[in-house]
Amino acid sequence: MSKRDYYEILGVSKSSSPDEIKKAYRKVAMQYHPDRNPGDKAAEEKFKEAAEAYEVLSDTDKKAKYDRYGHQAFGPGTGGGGFHNTNMEDIFSHFGDIFGDGMFGDFFGGGRRSSGAGARTRGQRGSNLRIKLKLTFAEIANGVTKQVKVKKYIICTTCGGNGAKDKNSLQTCTTCGGNGQVRKVQNTFLGQMQTVTTCSTCNGEGSTVTSKCTACKGEGRVYGEETISIDIPAGVQAGMQLSMSGKGNAGERGGSYGDLIIQIEEEQHTDLQRDGLNVAYDLHISFPEATFGTNIEVPTIDGRAKIKIPPGTQSGKIFRLKGKGFPEVQGYGRGDQLVNVNVWTPQNLTSEEKAILEKLNNSPNFKPQPSKNDKSFFEKIREAFN
Repeated sequence: MSKRDYYEILGVSKSSSPDEIKKAYRKVAMQYHPDRNPGDKAAEEKFKEAAEAYEVLSDTDKKAKYDRYGHQAFGPGTGGGGFHNTNMEDIFSHFGDIFGDGMFGDFFGGGRRSSGAGARTRGQRGSNLRIKLKLTFAEIANGVTKQVKVKKYIICTTCGGNGAKDKNSLQTCTTCGGNGQVRKVQNTFLGQMQTVTTCSTCNGEGSTVTSKCTACKGEGRVYGEETISIDIPAGVQAGMQLSMSGKGNAGERGGSYGDLIIQIEEEQHTDLQRDGLNVAYDLHISFPEATFGTNIEVPTIDGRAKIKIPPGTQSGKIFRLKGKGFPEVQGYGRGDQLVNVNVWTPQNLTSEEKAILEKLNNSPNFKPQPSKNDKSFFEKIREAFN
């Protein structure tokens, strides 16, 4: 099933300001919030869908990539959001400024937390990670799935991420009663005003650790390594960045994961050069080959292709191999391969060879006789790249 347009989901346009996008997301979030639609799976999916859309459109870099390439800018499985397979608490933690600033009041405030031992909010979100991924021309042209080992913070398996030595070492915060928030009511000339602040005793986690886990020293995470499968869409270019949600560093004490940012690099090809969607190749042929014509193989992204060199081919002639370039990241277009012919002039000749050429040099057929219809070098370049 194809994804819906992010702008359509939030009911905004590409020209909408960040504040308008945030306001629109709040409206959709209130409409489909699980607390307002208990047991409604369809509403839950729309709530996650809106969260994914907002994560992309609220990020300047991700929004720019989405505007240019659509969903394929992030690749299969590397979407800017990817909240469809996560739980609600991760979304609330990820967008704390949306759900925790008091705008939703008591309705969304502490209702999602229980008061028993271990009841708490998620810890601090992990930081993002950046890696560079070098790809061959063939991998870029066809798309590829890469298995990459990434050194990063992962959840501590000893304590399960809560940072406590054992279950008895994790206690409900006595200050906030496990809610992670402290509510204060003040009398003003306008009447009673209620404010909600993060509990300073437990830092909003709803619980305190009395004895720290020895493996992670109470952080709930350790430095380790994870093998991550990265789906690269066909047609990416050097400098482009892809984002994988939730594949960065683990947060402290059960906090959600940060994102993994993948910067694309290109391995230099031994024969080919890239120019946008097109590929360029310099073909050197001998004088007899140019004179009599020949069939010759040239390298391409996907292997080799045979081309016909007609008799009398001049140096600077450009042959176009349709569809042998790179595909567009989004769309059906594909570039071409441009083969630039260079007639090789021999530099070391025997006396016999020199005598033959000197004799031929006096022949009228060997005198340059360019046709008025022959295109100039700049005309050939302009024609090849348009």
